[in-house]
Amino acid sequence: METLHERYTRAVAEGTLTRDAAQEAVFPEFERIRAALAQPVRRGWFRRAPAPPRGLYLWGGVGRGKSMLMDMFVEMVPAPSRRVHFHAFMQEIHAGMHAARQRGVEDALAPVAKAVSDDLRLLAFDEMQITDITDAMIVGRLFQSLMDAGVVVVTTSNRPPDDLYKDGLNRQLFLPFIDLLKERMVVREMAGPTDYRQDRLAGSPSYFTPLTAETRARIRALWQDLTDGQPAEPLTLTVNKRQVEIPAFRNGVARASFYDLCGRPLGPADYLALAQAARVLVLENVPTLGRSNFNEAKRFVTLVDALYEGRVKLICSAAAEPEYLYLEGEGSFEFERTASRLREMQSEDWAALD
Repeated sequence: METLHERYTRAVAEGTLTRDAAQEAVFPEFERIRAALAQPVRRGWFRRAPAPPRGLYLWGGVGRGKSMLMDMFVEMVPAPSRRVHFHAFMQEIHAGMHAARQRGVEDALAPVAKAVSDDLRLLAFDEMQITDITDAMIVGRLFQSLMDAGVVVVTTSNRPPDDLYKDGLNRQLFLPFIDLLKERMVVREMAGPTDYRQDRLAGSPSYFTPLTAETRARIRALWQDLTDGQPAEPLTLTVNKRQVEIPAFRNGVARASFYDLCGRPLGPADYLALAQAARVLVLENVPTLGRSNFNEAKRFVTLVDALYEGRVKLICSAAAEPEYLYLEGEGSFEFERTASRLREMQSEDWAALD
């Protein structure tokens, strides 16, 4: 059976990947999990199932190839497995718990966790981060239940376990979960010097105007490159007990239209949640702004501020250059700061994501 290192070496030889020592350094962790899951699970009256291997918590800066390696690993695991974005998975858990409560189940988490563990031996999360208190309060019990049932958890994150839910409300109640991660998972940092996502964007414009078939095609090509041509799924964010859906999301890259984000009654908290979940936003079809769409323009200003403060890379298609997007009506003077930020966010220096 082909190992992860062998497949990686083949991809390097074919020219689809560039050899990276930091990536290769974590292969033994993936390989020990793959080898353990390749063993059949034999149960009998006098035979105990073997203890599952420890999972893997792989963290490091954006664009280092964590998600790429995890995708390659999951494809090779010869056991029931699932790869899912952490936010999307938690939304499923909350929906399942709501349905259980509707049926009168007292402990709504128990049947939901059991349904997951009955179907899987490996659960691979992309981009684990805890920003919502409702997630923070249930994730410990959820992971404990899954791991006790023999499910191996592999996850990527941009931050070490100790920084999860940092400064969050009632964080002391969350700390046992961090201890659980360290006990049941191997924590490894992937600290490579190369940000491959930025390399893909280097030299490429990030602001496209006017709105034509050509600009749509260029945006589409960038999206395909950033997501490796893989299918994306909607991402649902929970903000103050409301659900905000981002139409397309994969590997930290979000895609939405101006109407999706600014045509609906969203506010600063929604845009901050998006800035925490995504490292790149592809925003399409920004129209000219003015009296006729004043509310949408205000939301766009708030969105740009949230992306700017969150150091989110913005790839945008718009009807005009930033300085000519908002020429008349209340708020046009204040928009000068937004236009300046849009310009700054296109620079190579600013694009060096934290």
